[in-house]
Amino acid sequence: MTVAEEAEKYGLHRVGARPSLVDYLKQTWSRREFIYELAKSRLQSQNERNRLGMVWVVLKPTFNALMYGFIFGILQGGNRPADFPVFVVIGVFLFEFFTTSMNGGAKSITGNTALVQSLAFPRLSLPVAQVTQNFLTLVPMLVVMFIYSVILGTSPKWTWFLIIPLVAIFSIFNMGVALICARITVHIRDFTNILPLIGRILFYTSGVLFSVDRILNNWPWLIAAFDYHPIYQTLSIARAMIMDNSPYDPHAWLVVGIWAIATLVIGLIYFWKAEERYGRAD
Repeated sequence: MTVAEEAEKYGLHRVGARPSLVDYLKQTWSRREFIYELAKSRLQSQNERNRLGMVWVVLKPTFNALMYGFIFGILQGGNRPADFPVFVVIGVFLFEFFTTSMNGGAKSITGNTALVQSLAFPRLSLPVAQVTQNFLTLVPMLVVMFIYSVILGTSPKWTWFLIIPLVAIFSIFNMGVALICARITVHIRDFTNILPLIGRILFYTSGVLFSVDRILNNWPWLIAAFDYHPIYQTLSIARAMIMDNSPYDPHAWLVVGIWAIATLVIGLIYFWKAEERYGRAD
C-alpha cells in the first residue's frame, strides 16, 4: 500500500489540498461573518484616508456623470435620449459598481499575498469580500441616484422598488466577473494593466451615455446584438424602472438573469479549480 493510499484510509489529506466544490462553498459560507467584517473594515479604512470620507463615494460618480454628460450631450446633439441627465446618472452610477467589482476582484488575491500565504481559508472569501465591499458602497450611491432623479424631474413611482432585485442580479453577475478576473490575474499579473482598457471599452459600448436605438439606427443587426448585452440590458431595465418615459423589453430580465447565473457558475468553477495555486502566489 502506498503512502497516499494509507493516508486516504485514515482520512488524512494533503495540506492545502483543494476540497470538493460543495465543501468549498460550505467552508466559505461558514466564514460569512469574516467576509462581511473584512468588506466593512476595508470600506471604513478607505473612507478614513480621505478628508471627505464617505462623501467621495457619491462625488466620484457625480463628477463623472457631469463630465461625460456634458461632453456626450454636445456630441450627440439631437440624438440624445429623452431625459438625458437622468439617463446618464443611472448609467454612470450603476456602471461604477461593475468596474469596481471587476478591478477589485482582479486584485483580490494578488493584492493580499501575505494573507493568502499565511492563513488557511477558502480563497473565494477574498473576491466575495471585494464585491461585498462594492455593494456596501453602492447602497448610498443608489440613494443619491434617486435623489438626483427627483431633482432632475423624474416622478417617484412603485417600480423604483424593482431596483432591488435588479441590483441583486447585477451583483451575482459582478461576482462571476470578479472571480474570473481574480484567477486570470494570478496567472498573468500584467492583466491588471489591460483591465482599464477593457473597462473603457465596456463603458463606451454598454449604452451608458447613449441610446442604442438612436445612435445605431442604420445598423439594425447591431441593435439586435444589444438585446443580449448584459450590462446594456441591466441599464435599460434600471432606466425603465426609474425614468418616466423609458420603454424596455421585459425579456431583458431573462437575459440578465441567464448572464448572471452562467457567469457566476463559470467563474466559481474556474476560480475553485486553481484553489491550490493561490497559496503559492508571489
